[in-house]
Amino acid sequence: MRGRRDRRLDQIEELYRARFPYFVQVARAIVGDPERAVEVVQDGFADVIRSRAGFRGDGPLEAWVWRAVVNAARKAMRRPLVEVGQTMDEAWDTPSPLLEASPLVARLPERQRLVVFLRYYAALDYRSIAQALEIEVGTVSASLATAHATIRKALGEVEANG
Repeated sequence: MRGRRDRRLDQIEELYRARFPYFVQVARAIVGDPERAVEVVQDGFADVIRSRAGFRGDGPLEAWVWRAVVNAARKAMRRPLVEVGQTMDEAWDTPSPLLEASPLVARLPERQRLVVFLRYYAALDYRSIAQALEIEVGTVSASLATAHATIRKALGEVEANG
């Protein structure tokens, strides 16, 4: 008979196999590089596996894993990759290719960007986003509404000037 930890490990593996592309998509939106995004997801899952005994079950396992992946991506952003010959300032100023394609999202504050990424890139519901980011469901709703309003306003300005 398998122990509780082994079942938890099986659940984590199942989540990894089923949702890996979504985790990578969100990580890529945060860090900007597809290869680095895969590393971030792997780092997040490695953290989850190491600390799985600490999962209290207060919410869904998936939300707990999302929190780990988002935290791994944030950590990776604090340590930018520096290309050969590139200064640290240049590395910080190098735009994310994914965010370049969506400059309106790139200009949003971090919480709004993360809520947008988790809602539309990972297809998470408001409750799962709240649990992943350790914020209230109402904060998710307000952040998403504010992000939508900001983007709509900016699109209106583009149309008016276009």
